[in-house]
Amino acid sequence: MSLRFPSSPDDYRECARRRLPRFLFDYLDGGAGTEVTLGANSRDLAAIRLRQRVLVDVENIDTGTQLAGESCSMPVALAPVGMAGIVARRGEAQAARVAESARVPFTLSTVGICSLEEVHAARSTPFWFQLYMIRDRAVVSALLERAWAVGCRTLVFTVDLPRAGMRHRDVRNGMDTAGARASILRAAQVLARPGWIWNVAMRGKPLQIGCLAGQVPGARDLGSFKRWVDAQFDASVTWQDIAWLRARWQGRLMLKGILDIEDARQAVHVGADGIVVSNHGGRQLDGVRSTISVLPEIVQGVGKQLEVWMDGGIRSGTDVFKAIALGARGVMIGRTWAWALAGNGSKGLENCLASLQRELRLAMVLTGARTIADIDSSRLDTGPTNVSCGDAR
Repeated sequence: MSLRFPSSPDDYRECARRRLPRFLFDYLDGGAGTEVTLGANSRDLAAIRLRQRVLVDVENIDTGTQLAGESCSMPVALAPVGMAGIVARRGEAQAARVAESARVPFTLSTVGICSLEEVHAARSTPFWFQLYMIRDRAVVSALLERAWAVGCRTLVFTVDLPRAGMRHRDVRNGMDTAGARASILRAAQVLARPGWIWNVAMRGKPLQIGCLAGQVPGARDLGSFKRWVDAQFDASVTWQDIAWLRARWQGRLMLKGILDIEDARQAVHVGADGIVVSNHGGRQLDGVRSTISVLPEIVQGVGKQLEVWMDGGIRSGTDVFKAIALGARGVMIGRTWAWALAGNGSKGLENCLASLQRELRLAMVLTGARTIADIDSSRLDTGPTNVSCGDAR
């Protein structure tokens, strides 16, 4: 039975599964290894309980806040999602427009299908740009110049991808496998989704890595771009390279992929304006801790010196509330927005963001928090969990 009125992220995920070729859905949905960390991100968030309070004046609730110097409707930003333009037609441009309307930041991935210039043309306000350190520093410098020229003032630099993680789903379904057999497997999956062929593959051209279109010699398809990008990930990057980057970027610099307090302190040392506590959505090193479990100690260690954000497992406004209560300035969502866009287009993403805000507002109402600044650890229930209710009738 089709989901005519999707409401939750799980609904949008199912819609995306029905619309996308299997290898694209798994690319979006999957994690590294046996996906232990991917699951832990959501499970550990779900285990946190809220402290309900009643008979508090909550007539006027304000979910607005300042994120990286910008006034936003809620403490949520759209995370960079690589190749979002192949899960929805010109996906990055669509998402950027919806985010602008919802008054939340949008972050364009270096490996997005839409270019910096296309996303700039799709909206009237600045957006954020995510950068990978590419071996050719001339390419990096050119990307920084282009980002600045189109008005980007916040740079999100991803630090946890010196090499791509081992993602078994991508091997099984042929996305990360070479040869004729893999090509036939992918073709069969594409042919099973004629709607995607018409809407994205045919009407969504050009399907190329927009920000790198002029940098990849002889690239004719996404496979060529992917091989070039994979070869360009620089595993020799150190904190000295972050200092090099800091010296060349005049705007705000956020480091995404911090999962250890010592690395958080190094981020302060090199002059980062913020960090994103992140395990890359469980897509890199399987077996590391969930982001919500690491967040409090990092906030305690460096939270007064820079903005501390988190991502990973955020599926609802209640999850947003929990992250803020544990000290995050804001959260990034990735799969959540990509599922909504892939499954139901711009309208799906609009509804998804509206639902997040409604859920956040409801959590604030029922915990007695009138503003985002009122949300702290006192709003969480830390009492015992295994309590007998006696002879309940």
